[in-house]
Amino acid sequence: MIYSKEIENMCPVHKGADHGPAPIPEEGRWVKSKEISDISGLTHGIGWCAPQQGCCKLTLNVKEGIIEEALVETIGCSGMTHSAAMAGEILVGKTILEALNTDLVCDAINTAMRELFLQIVYGRTQSAFSEGGLPVGAGLEDLGKGHRSQVGTIYSTKAKGPRYLELTEGYITEIALDEDDEIIGYKYINMGVMLDLIKDGTDPAEAIEKASGQYGRFDDGVKTIDPRKE
Repeated sequence: MIYSKEIENMCPVHKGADHGPAPIPEEGRWVKSKEISDISGLTHGIGWCAPQQGCCKLTLNVKEGIIEEALVETIGCSGMTHSAAMAGEILVGKTILEALNTDLVCDAINTAMRELFLQIVYGRTQSAFSEGGLPVGAGLEDLGKGHRSQVGTIYSTKAKGPRYLELTEGYITEIALDEDDEIIGYKYINMGVMLDLIKDGTDPAEAIEKASGQYGRFDDGVKTIDPRKE
């Protein structure tokens, strides 16, 4: 340690109180974290790229400072999906400090990692008050049975109104309108279910039928439209 001459010439004064760090909630415990290994928790966060043309939702499950599970979801430019593929390999097994200082390929993923780091080290995790935390694998619950991101795509114009294109249930095939031309329901295809059926040998037409459903008062509609054509 190198000290300046001014510091060397000072007389020593002993400090009094030393209470240490304030405890933070971690997986049902109060922890005074001093090392990266003191940090545990599962949380989600959002990041965005510099031109703000895309974003990343990042889910991390951290146990004793190590990232044990990562879910990377992106929306935006095509390059982001490939960046997410690389980040998925990079993140797991690293400490959260290593991950914070690692190039995760995409600006949006790097920003998401920064935001999650702050949440985790301040004890603002989703599992802060869950005794024992959440098991590795909890991130998959966000995706549901079809193991697909929960995506909502709605396009609207002032002249022609809204078009539901994709919602949590799946790919929208028809929209039902009432007598005032207001949306009261829709039909959809759950793409994850459909593709799983086809993969298992089901005829595509039958797979579409089995993976289809409807929501709202679809049967009460005065007319229906194809949101991609009409």
